[in-house]
Amino acid sequence: MSRPQARIARLVAAGALAAFATSAFAQTEIQWWHAMTGALNDRVNEFAKGFNESQKDYKVVPVFKGTYPETMTAAIAAFRAGNAPHIVQVFEVGTATMMAAKGAIKPVAEVMREAGEKFDPKSYIGAVAGYYTSAKGEMLSFPFNSSTTVFYYNKDVFEKAGLDPNRPPATWPEVMAAAAKIKAAGASQCAYTTGWPSWVHVENFSAWHNVPIGTRENGMAGLDTRFQINSPLHVRHWNNLKEWSQKGYFTYAGRRNEAEAKFYSGECAMLTSSSAAQANINRNAKFKYAVAMLPYYADVKGAPQNTIIGGASLWVMSGKKPNEYKGVAKFLSYLADPQRQAQWHQQTGYLPITPAAYDITKSAGFYEKNPGTDVSVRQMMLKQPTPNSKGLRFGSFVQIRDMFEEEMENMLAGKQNAKAALDNAVRRGNEMLARFQKSARE
Repeated sequence: MSRPQARIARLVAAGALAAFATSAFAQTEIQWWHAMTGALNDRVNEFAKGFNESQKDYKVVPVFKGTYPETMTAAIAAFRAGNAPHIVQVFEVGTATMMAAKGAIKPVAEVMREAGEKFDPKSYIGAVAGYYTSAKGEMLSFPFNSSTTVFYYNKDVFEKAGLDPNRPPATWPEVMAAAAKIKAAGASQCAYTTGWPSWVHVENFSAWHNVPIGTRENGMAGLDTRFQINSPLHVRHWNNLKEWSQKGYFTYAGRRNEAEAKFYSGECAMLTSSSAAQANINRNAKFKYAVAMLPYYADVKGAPQNTIIGGASLWVMSGKKPNEYKGVAKFLSYLADPQRQAQWHQQTGYLPITPAAYDITKSAGFYEKNPGTDVSVRQMMLKQPTPNSKGLRFGSFVQIRDMFEEEMENMLAGKQNAKAALDNAVRRGNEMLARFQKSARE
């Protein structure tokens, strides 16, 4: 071999070696789209960073995609365009929509099984696992951030208004009485507000009082369901909300979690919203506050029953390579670690979605040191769930929620009474359900 030929051979060999080294150590990137903001976004980024530092084969890239509805819509649109993320966080009311998105998702049980990763649905709290399980018993998505609605109150404002700061109102009439005192004393600019109006005042209100949201076990037993939220109890409660709004006791803040900022800024004294609001309340509030159980009507037989979950789960999108799915499975196993689940619960206010995470938190004395942080757990486990209180699964419910809230807004604006608002909500919701059911059958 001539000298020039030998030199070329060495260069080719060196190039091949460099290419091999690059391919051997190239990380497989896993795109994770989510809807977490503020302190919760920080926790999501910490999870990704921790996993990425724990191994060298995969790199999880968390990407904020907007609100829950925006994130789900973006993921489905990306799937149709052929560039879907590997993992997408979808809120619980999007479950039926994701199930109906034919070919878009790969069941998480299948992903874990094919990757050889340990995954036991029975290790999760039943009320959580059941929400994301198919009729055949297959876990479709990975439980991640499950919350429920709770009651927050500003203890400093209560004291200023002459109310006992250690005795939160337990019933809705007591909330109204407390609001009246707060307003009369000028103790706060706003007495009571709520985040997520439909979730609090339709969905959890119904479950907490053991009355149906819809037929067929709130859609959990089949698609052919109809709404039932215009019962006398629902009308009574919405009529009270309208009256409290007129008296200045209740301030409507919007359809999402806008009310939480009104609470932690000190503007509003009482709030119903997600247990996961605690992360941002802890970060921002400059006053003493407490967490209590959701109010109820004491004259309703069997109330309170149990609340239902909110939050979201992680769905794995279809059409990815086997090695990418292996990385997804390893990341989900990382998230499932009981210690990490316990830490997530303690830092955010989300439910401990496994008994192991709850036991770790309890044995560490966390609930004793932080009174109120177990309220969400106690609400969910107060009684054995009934067909009215084990959850819901309605198609197109993201859009239907907006309809419910639009009717509430029209009622609060004086355009209609409570009965008309709820009748309209049922009619419009049923029309949307019928369209969803027809498309699901086609």
